[in-house]
Amino acid sequence: MESQLDPMKDDLPLMANTNYMLVRHYVLDLDVDFKSKVIEGIIVLFFEAGSQYPKTSSSGKECCQSQSHETCKVKACEPCYMPVTTVSACSPKPKYNDFAVCGEGEEDTSDKNGNHSNEAQASGISSSKDFCDIQNRGNKDFLLVLDCCDLSVLKVEEVDVAAVSGTEKFTRSAKLTDVSKELQNLRNRIVRELVTLPADRWVEQLYYFTRCSQAPGCGELLFTTGTWSLEIRKAGVQTPTDFPHAIRIWYKTKPEGRSVTWTTDQSGRPCVYTMGSPINNRALFPCQEPPVALSTWQASVRTAADFVVLMSGEKAAEPVQLQEGILSWYYYVTMPMPASTFTIAVGCWQEVKQQDFTAAIQTNTMFSLPSSQADFRWHEEICGHVEYPCRFQDPAARLQAVIPYRVFTPRCLTECCEEHLLQLIPQCLSAAYTTLGTHPFSRLDVLIVPSNFSSLGMASPHIIFLSQSVLSGGIQLCGTRLCHEIAHAWFGLAIGARDWTEEWLSEGFATFLEDIFWARAQQLSHDEVKGQQELKALLRWRRLRDEVQNSEEELQVLR
Repeated sequence: MESQLDPMKDDLPLMANTNYMLVRHYVLDLDVDFKSKVIEGIIVLFFEAGSQYPKTSSSGKECCQSQSHETCKVKACEPCYMPVTTVSACSPKPKYNDFAVCGEGEEDTSDKNGNHSNEAQASGISSSKDFCDIQNRGNKDFLLVLDCCDLSVLKVEEVDVAAVSGTEKFTRSAKLTDVSKELQNLRNRIVRELVTLPADRWVEQLYYFTRCSQAPGCGELLFTTGTWSLEIRKAGVQTPTDFPHAIRIWYKTKPEGRSVTWTTDQSGRPCVYTMGSPINNRALFPCQEPPVALSTWQASVRTAADFVVLMSGEKAAEPVQLQEGILSWYYYVTMPMPASTFTIAVGCWQEVKQQDFTAAIQTNTMFSLPSSQADFRWHEEICGHVEYPCRFQDPAARLQAVIPYRVFTPRCLTECCEEHLLQLIPQCLSAAYTTLGTHPFSRLDVLIVPSNFSSLGMASPHIIFLSQSVLSGGIQLCGTRLCHEIAHAWFGLAIGARDWTEEWLSEGFATFLEDIFWARAQQLSHDEVKGQQELKALLRWRRLRDEVQNSEEELQVLR
């Protein structure tokens, strides 16, 4: 059996071989079922081949990609847990039956290379021997590895993007042939051109991502699942350049999956949301989780009409009624970010509306900060990142001191949010703008999450989760925590560490800037700012000292 992960000692294993293929865009099409506590559907991944081919060890085994060499261990053989499915030729969605636990003594349905077809996976017939054969066969086929955990993967297929009308513009070839090799090259060329379109064509790019995600399949791919990974290959394909650049995966989450939490809110209504830890989003959808694997995404989520779907997205979604009692919500992002920043929260959230209150927002504040902390804005906003529709280059965005925002909460906390939170958001956003300049994201949702949320707050693209504890802590706690999470838009999201062991950098910047933002929001005098910062520094030092004195030595070492 694979060794169990100890979150106190072990790093999260990053299995995705991102050196060879990078996901550039995800298209998710999901259904949220609160009765079964399952999210199920389809994800289409669009890839770009990397510059490195798979490296093999002296024994011929492919070496996996991992954050730490200690976490990159050869997996031991174990029984495979396969979903029993019935795939209808007329329906795009497999039908789910019971799960089969496959172990020793079962019939071997693999081919001579020890690989299972999707039919074999669907039948639930497999064995630990077959799993070992796939791991150790030492053949030359390229193996795509994705981070995946607590998911039931039902089917994997190549997507025929060449069947989409209009994609001819992405190829220089005027004629198509029936030669499979040339067709494969054509499909990959279309995807390669699509994922590298310039930023000013992002609307067209998003349109073709949608169209291509709906294209028919053109062949099922071999796959196997491990505790931490999904491994996919196509027989006879030996390099990432020739591997399909667009694949479709049918899957569903498990109720016990660790990327999402099924619970009830403070009003007793069911809800589900992404925790952000301890295993990020690999139990929500197959993905590449290393922070250097930057991608964009779009998602359609269907659920019962009583629920509101909040998600990382550049525009506030307007639900569309598909049928009686079912609504569909659509979000997208155009800034490439790690898959771990994808966030979703589905519940009976109540939007807190502003009444007659108008916040006193002052973009040009008259109070003063210590000279070394007065202004961190980029006066010449020249970006060096990959190309995308960047707000730092948008003249209108540069003048936007307060981006559009909304507040959502369980119904029972509506009045408390009106009293403590609603008026603070524009003040804190304006203070952040005064300090750092252009907001990296075009809008902001703030959600008061259920009481089992383990932190005071969590920032994601376009959305912030806040604990109900900040509401009971009064204006001071609410304001400082809100400023902290807003600071993460710049440090942690727009830019971040290339390695999760350096995540303390983002937290350090956010902790430092929360004091700057909150001082501006309160319009404190110079002496008040200095006194407040000295008091906070003392309290933080004492807390750090106490933690060091009462913690084991191994917990004091950054890994």
